[in-house]
Amino acid sequence: MALDALLVAVGPDVLRLCARFLPNREDAEEACQDTLLAVARGIGRFDGRSSFRTWLHRLAANRARSTYQGLRRRFVAEAAGVPLPDRPDPRRTSVVAGTRLDLLDALGQLAPGLAESVALRDVVGLSYHEIAVLLDIPEGTVKSRIHEARRQLRQWIGDGRM
Repeated sequence: MALDALLVAVGPDVLRLCARFLPNREDAEEACQDTLLAVARGIGRFDGRSSFRTWLHRLAANRARSTYQGLRRRFVAEAAGVPLPDRPDPRRTSVVAGTRLDLLDALGQLAPGLAESVALRDVVGLSYHEIAVLLDIPEGTVKSRIHEARRQLRQWIGDGRM
């Protein structure tokens, strides 16, 4: 009963967060459902080192990234042998969706620690302190990781090297 009420209460927030990562609503809903299932299965392991909101947002961000990576692998497998454009066709992709996909591709090229830190800060909206607690690293390390990740992202997105 209490778990059902919790999942209903956090569902809209999780969907909004997943939609920040995924341009297609159906994909965001899939990631949201995966996140809620992970919450239901993992609530007993929540240890309180960070706030529940921080823990939930990390789960959602990881599920959204996993959903995106799965979709990308499936697309590549289905398109095997068919030459693909380097960039999305602007006539078929909205500017917002294209920008999200570019960002997700760039995040995928970052070292995992950099990608996680910058996603938690810039996509999820956590504070430096919340990220430090969640990742169990010093706040200064969080700041340096985010600085380096942003530098690399600017370079990759600006140069179109993805």
